[in-house]
Amino acid sequence: MRVPSAAISGAAVFGLSLLAGLACAHADDADGGKQKPIPFAGGEFTITQKEDYGEKTLAYDGKALASDYFVNYTGTVKVEGIDVAMFDVGSGGNACGPAVVMAWKPEGSGIESVSVGEDECGAPPVAINQDAIYFVPWLMPGGTAPVRKWSPIHGMTLAGNLTYMPDPGTGWKDIKQSYEYILDAFHNEAVYKAATQMLGDRLTEMTTSLLVGSGTEKTASGVVYGSGCVPHNCGGNDGFMAIDAKGEKLYFARQGDNGKADAWPALDTWPADLSKAVNKAFAPPQ
Repeated sequence: MRVPSAAISGAAVFGLSLLAGLACAHADDADGGKQKPIPFAGGEFTITQKEDYGEKTLAYDGKALASDYFVNYTGTVKVEGIDVAMFDVGSGGNACGPAVVMAWKPEGSGIESVSVGEDECGAPPVAINQDAIYFVPWLMPGGTAPVRKWSPIHGMTLAGNLTYMPDPGTGWKDIKQSYEYILDAFHNEAVYKAATQMLGDRLTEMTTSLLVGSGTEKTASGVVYGSGCVPHNCGGNDGFMAIDAKGEKLYFARQGDNGKADAWPALDTWPADLSKAVNKAFAPPQ
């Protein structure tokens, strides 16, 4: 899954050109999988684990800053002229992403730290410039979410609002022969507009059922289709989407754990090859 096209609006509007990726040196694990001490501002960070398979503790010169089963140093960046060390801290499972812990040492003071995403099922992806660290949420089609920024001087503030947008000017003639994920088709403006009109307030419900998926397939008539499911609920909340570029039509279906499918348009109006494809997608594993 990738971050879709988006537009940012608000009091603090910034260009996407400022969202340069985090480019920093990563600390290599030492022998036995233990991470080496990380020199920082005259002291050092350590990541230690007292028991095998137990929690790891992030500390600076002996002062504990965070602990969880997964702790990883991702790099040091300079923000507002101050070095900021960054760490991913989380459970290590796939239910939620890690929080981001940022640590810095003000002149003449001790180490300070702040965590982002600890109570939000992980932090959004980060983007760095010289003035702030931006937390840019991943959006589903139709979604809007705040973009926050943090600096060691000003703390956490609102940068603006991020709104999902398809690629302007793209139409049915621009539909690809295949997609890595069927949700990628929503980058197309014609698909996005048609889906919004067809699904209304069930757009998010439908697209969420396509989140976990693989590559698309194509019928003999040239209709591109793909299926997916809600994360951690495959078989209980599954989705199907098809794009008929020639006919300028979309087809959606969603099946819950009751085995009954909602469809747009009604399933009995679907072409035979698509009916066969959706039945195969929703068939229980043998």
